[in-house]
This record gives sequence, C-alpha cells and structure tokens, in this order.
Amino acid sequence: MENPQQDQEKRVTWAELFFDLVFVFAVTMVSTLLRHDHSAGGILRALVVFVPMWWGWVGTSVHANTRDVDNALDRLGIFAVGLASLFMAMAVPAAYGARGALFGFSYLALRVLLAALVFRGPRLYPSPFSVGLLVTGPLVLLGGLVPDPRWRTAIWGLAGLIDLSTPALLRNRLAKLRIEPSHLPERFGLFVIIALGESVVGIGLNAASGADLSVARGLAVAFAFVLTCGLWWVYFVFAASAVRYAITSAAVRTDLIRQILTYGHLVFIAAIIAVAVGLDEAVSEPTHRLPPGVAGLLYGGTALYLAMFGYTRWRMFRSWAIPRLTAAAVTVALVPAALHLPAVAALALIAAVVAVLNTVEFTNVRRAEARSSEEYLTRGTAVELAE
Repeated sequence: MENPQQDQEKRVTWAELFFDLVFVFAVTMVSTLLRHDHSAGGILRALVVFVPMWWGWVGTSVHANTRDVDNALDRLGIFAVGLASLFMAMAVPAAYGARGALFGFSYLALRVLLAALVFRGPRLYPSPFSVGLLVTGPLVLLGGLVPDPRWRTAIWGLAGLIDLSTPALLRNRLAKLRIEPSHLPERFGLFVIIALGESVVGIGLNAASGADLSVARGLAVAFAFVLTCGLWWVYFVFAASAVRYAITSAAVRTDLIRQILTYGHLVFIAAIIAVAVGLDEAVSEPTHRLPPGVAGLLYGGTALYLAMFGYTRWRMFRSWAIPRLTAAAVTVALVPAALHLPAVAALALIAAVVAVLNTVEFTNVRRAEARSSEEYLTRGTAVELAE
C-alpha cells in the first residue's frame, strides 16, 4: 500500500519566508551600491558582493529542500544564517572601505552556520558546503582584511568563482542528492519576486520623496510600474511552470538545478537589480535625457533578462525562445534612440517592447491551445466513426 505522504509536495516553510525578508534589504543595499557607481567597475563590484549573499541564500534553500527544516533547531539555524546575511547586507555600502572586515567575518559565520546545519557533526565530505567552510569563507574574510580595494575585489571575485564552479566540479557527487522538484522552483521564483518588489519600492520611494509630484513624474511612475509588471509576466505566466516541469522530468535533476536555478537565476536577479537602478534614476528626472550609464542599466538589464530565457529554454528543452531573444535584440537596438529621449519617453518605449512581447506570446499560446483542442476533437470524431 502506498504511503500518501509520498505524494505530498514539499512546501516552503514560514521560517524560509521570514528568512527571505533579509534579502529584501540585501537587494536594496546592492542596488544602492550600484546607484553610486554606474561604471563597468561599479557593476563588477556590485556583482562581486552580491554573489556571496546569493550563494548563502542558495545554500540555505538547498538545505531546506533536502532536509525537514520545520523543527526548532533548523528554524533557529536558518534565523542565525539570516542574521549573518543581515550583517553582510549592512556592510555592502562600505564593503570596499571600512566595512570590508564586517562583510568577510559575516560570510565566514554564514558558512560555519550552514556547515553545522548540513553536516550535524565533525565529519565533512566534499560538497559546496564544505568548500564554503574551508575555502571561500576564509578567502572572503581575507579579502575583507586587505586594505587595497583592488586586491579586495580580486580576492572576493576569486572566492565567488570558486563557489559558483564547485557544483559543476562535484557534479557526480551532487547527482546522488534527492531533490524535491516543486520546492526549489518556488524558492527561486520567490527571489525573483523579492527583486521585482525592490524595484517597486524604489520607484514609489523616489516619487514620494520628491518635492513636486508632477504629471511627468506620475507618468514615469506608471510606465516604470508597467515595465515591472511586464517583467513579472514574462517569468511567472509562462516560464515558472516550464522550469518546474523540466526539473521534475529531468533524468539528473541536480544538473538542471545548477544550470537553470543556481546560474540562470543569478543572471535574472542581477538583471532585475540593474533595471531597478535604471528605473529609479529615470523616475528622479523624468524630463531629462537618460545618461548613458543609466540607459545601459535600464535597457541592458531588460535585454539581459529577456535573453537569459533563451539560455534557460535551451537547457530545458533544446529549443530557442525566439520571441524573447527577438525582444532582447530590439531592446538593445533602441538604446541610441533612448539616449535622445526624455526619461519618461524612454520608459514608455521599453515598457511597450515588453508589453508587445507578452501580447505575442499570449496570442501564440492561445492559438496553440486552440489547435490542440481542434486536433483532440478531430481524433475523437474519427474514433467514433470507426466504431
């Protein structure tokens, strides 16, 4: 007789949802760092500090997927990891200055806490958790103690590369993990919501803090919100269910989790953060032209977000997401025009591109569903005649 518990999907726990609140703040701090420096170096430095926080969140989510964490010990452990993440986020605005050591100590503490939760004893075995404890945790601390910002960036960048490459290097060992397929797609989808939510908060705070809520600023807020809704639609109406289906049906689930969730969603979140900073700047000065750096973040972030679906679809189904790749190319092609438009018009233009994409995809899906229904009815009629 089958155990009914085996058919129950693993759900995200309340402790995990509370833990995610820390990363609302973390995303805001990374966005703040990027707002202060739009250059290529500023983008690199923002990414370098975001990767360790992302990796801590991923590790906690994987632990919650592979263990029953709905108990007092694991709840307290998750909250402790959240506290370490909170200190990391607090350090981000001055991570390349006076708070580098705080960032490094906090990340090492996070790795120690996660290792204690995962291993539950003195015995370690090769895994991303042991590599974080013994290699990248101390390396990030070392970088935080180095006074030269350039060396600090290099050491933290090296630690991030080691963390991100470890799952690929340990592929055979990780393939033995028993992954619950519905839990992780939900967790990563929630992080997308966190990043999009930070965009909405940034738009609202910027507009509300202005001395005069003009018509132009009101329109900029509306177009920025429409764009954010469009980015949500691209992910949650079509892609989220596809990710879940692909992971559920994959022969080796850990491969898709690494490629689609760990790596792919890192790019999704980074792109959304870039868009959020661009939106904030555009809403601030809606009648002025966008500076090149801001246009690059807004249009480039949107294009990267859309293009990344080409990668994820290829990894999942070996087919190309043609409408999304086309929309990404159009977005890049419109950058020169956006540089000569007022910010409010540039916002309207990019929001229109995403809206058209969603309309095209919605129409294509409806047509495909209609064809499937027609084929089903035709086959049914043929069977009845044959009988």
